[in-house]
Amino acid sequence: MSHITKGANTPVPAAPLRVAVGRAAVAGTPDVNASALLLDADGRVRGEADLVLRGRPAHPSGAVRHGGVGQGGGQSAEWLELDLPSVEPEVRRVVIAGSCADGTFGQVPGLYVQAITADLTIVTHYEVTDASTETAFVLGEFYRREGGWRFRAVGQGYDSGLTGLAADFGAAPGAAVSSGPVPLTGVSKTGSAPAGAAATPVGTPPPAGTDKPIRTDTRADAPGPTGPVPPHGAGQPDGVPAAAAVSAPAAPFTWGEDFKPFVRRGKGEQTFTVRAGLSEGPVIVEGQTTEGGWFEVQAVEQDRFGPDTVLDVYDEHAFHGRALFHPRPDRPLRLKVRHEGKWTVSIRPVSAALPLGAGATVTGRGPEVFAYTGPSADLDVRLGLADGKQIWFELECHEARLLGDRDSAERLIDKHTGPFERTLAVPDGPLLLFVRKGDGDWRLTTRPLPVRDPEEMRRTGHYEGRGGKELPLFNPRPGRPALVRYEFTDVDDQYAIRVTDVDEVTDLLTGGSNGVGGTAVLFGSGQDRQNLRIRHKGGWSLRLLPEEEAPLFTGPVEGRGSTVLRYQGPPTLMTVRQTSSPSDWNMTVRAYNHPHGKSAIVAGTWGADRPVLGPVWVDPGGTCFLIVRAQDDTTWRLEPAPFDAAPVLGDRTEGHGYGVVRHTGPETEMRFVPSGDSESRPLMHIFALDENLFPAHKVGSSFGRHPVPGAFLQVRSDGRWAVEGPGRKE
Repeated sequence: MSHITKGANTPVPAAPLRVAVGRAAVAGTPDVNASALLLDADGRVRGEADLVLRGRPAHPSGAVRHGGVGQGGGQSAEWLELDLPSVEPEVRRVVIAGSCADGTFGQVPGLYVQAITADLTIVTHYEVTDASTETAFVLGEFYRREGGWRFRAVGQGYDSGLTGLAADFGAAPGAAVSSGPVPLTGVSKTGSAPAGAAATPVGTPPPAGTDKPIRTDTRADAPGPTGPVPPHGAGQPDGVPAAAAVSAPAAPFTWGEDFKPFVRRGKGEQTFTVRAGLSEGPVIVEGQTTEGGWFEVQAVEQDRFGPDTVLDVYDEHAFHGRALFHPRPDRPLRLKVRHEGKWTVSIRPVSAALPLGAGATVTGRGPEVFAYTGPSADLDVRLGLADGKQIWFELECHEARLLGDRDSAERLIDKHTGPFERTLAVPDGPLLLFVRKGDGDWRLTTRPLPVRDPEEMRRTGHYEGRGGKELPLFNPRPGRPALVRYEFTDVDDQYAIRVTDVDEVTDLLTGGSNGVGGTAVLFGSGQDRQNLRIRHKGGWSLRLLPEEEAPLFTGPVEGRGSTVLRYQGPPTLMTVRQTSSPSDWNMTVRAYNHPHGKSAIVAGTWGADRPVLGPVWVDPGGTCFLIVRAQDDTTWRLEPAPFDAAPVLGDRTEGHGYGVVRHTGPETEMRFVPSGDSESRPLMHIFALDENLFPAHKVGSSFGRHPVPGAFLQVRSDGRWAVEGPGRKE
């Protein structure tokens, strides 16, 4: 939450962060590639997947992703997306590193690492000033401490490049690879936007979904060996069990583009290239053996962090199973098979997935892929033993709308050993259920949930469901805003809850910011409808209410969690106080005005137990809402404050965190300085407020001298600060 120097550390919010590894965009200087290493308690990676970089852009857990590159404002940066609440418990540190293959870091001007929150608040910034001959750098690390997260500025260089750096943390030699940059849509190399698009500054995270590769034609002319392969589960050799027996019929289902299956037979270890035209997106890889033992299929791809394991099974009997795999779109698919006996490997379209109907039960052994097209359902999972021993079981869900994204899978069960019985929530189909691991006997049963009539939900304004879903909400009074009372149930991880405006690509609610229940504003500009995307495994309820149900803010008010108040007075000042025990979480209050839809922050507490002064801006002729965003157990107090509560700037005026001050004279150059701990350097932004107390002009975003107009000023900081008049000596 501050500018820090080498060796220093600072707490960061346990929330999704965007991390920039940046430099000054000077022509002729080396490119800097960003990477992240996920380390266990011993300070080592657990495997190849724990290194995230351009060539391997996402961790299997989804907690760390490479977010692309961007330029603007004289800066160039590569972005990493770090979802701290989703980091696996076994991971104790996430190291942020940079490397350059065409030069040394002594040639890189203005090298820095910076982390920002989803609302673009900078939480930490560290600039490297002592680089010389290094070709790789550990810039900093996020690490766990006392139930929270902190960031440490490390600044350790390596002359052996990223490979040498990664080897120090247990990565295999040669595992650290890199590919070309991942471009961002709407960002040009000169920092200007293409026609019809706005330029994205380097301080702004790249838009989601812009790092997907463009598929190129990799089909070879000569097909590989082909031959008839019996349908899955039919015509098996003696002793080969069917991988799945469907006990209830399901309607036929066709999924995506079909292609002629590719089949290869062999014995022992072999590597071959799939010389056939594959469809866009994932495929099914089917393996079959006539003898027991270890059977493994790996996808061998260049410029990757090692091979991808497609099938990895040990069975004392013959084996027949299938896996879902996303081939790289920019190169042919090469597979390596390891098995002592005879085997058959087939590449089939996703339409070959076994149909799983609503209310159906399937049993099987080993990996398998099912297509489910029914409504949201409870999924009962039962796992037995393999020859009297516990087995490793993994189950994934792939929604149809996200199938083109190779990193979109949701792990429903991850590395669990049996026997056990569990009930899971699955969203509306169509979707694929992929039993990735399961060497013993398993059983899956779908139990569809009652589905409410969409017309009834629109008529009553009460929308409810379960699991992830996209749906339109209709404004009961077009032209006016509305309140929405939300509730999420069956919550395993509230930080995974997210409600997004699909058209605006903005988050309306997050479990980390708004909690699992409360009130918010919808249709802020009076629009007829809002198309929402809900991300939550459990149940949810959204109930639309008229704006008049928001209580009027006329005097001191106390509350808990997230809520909405109406304010009908003139522009004013207000004190915000978090009355529950201080925490690292930042409670915020925003002033939102209809019909223009403008929003401005009143104050944020950062867990402080002292009152924080902020401005409530009011648009004349509009409707002002005070939107409180807080965790469910956070209590607070809001109280109007007179204008003279803002101190008049004099020789030296001090403050802490958010605050409002007044300058009563003509425009004067004043000095903004950090206050308190000499080793800390908090962030600071200063805004001049207009007659309606709207932050109309940014005076400065750093410490130093700035021209200060005669007006009310809002200071936004995460630490202690001071403003010194022109007569004070430095």
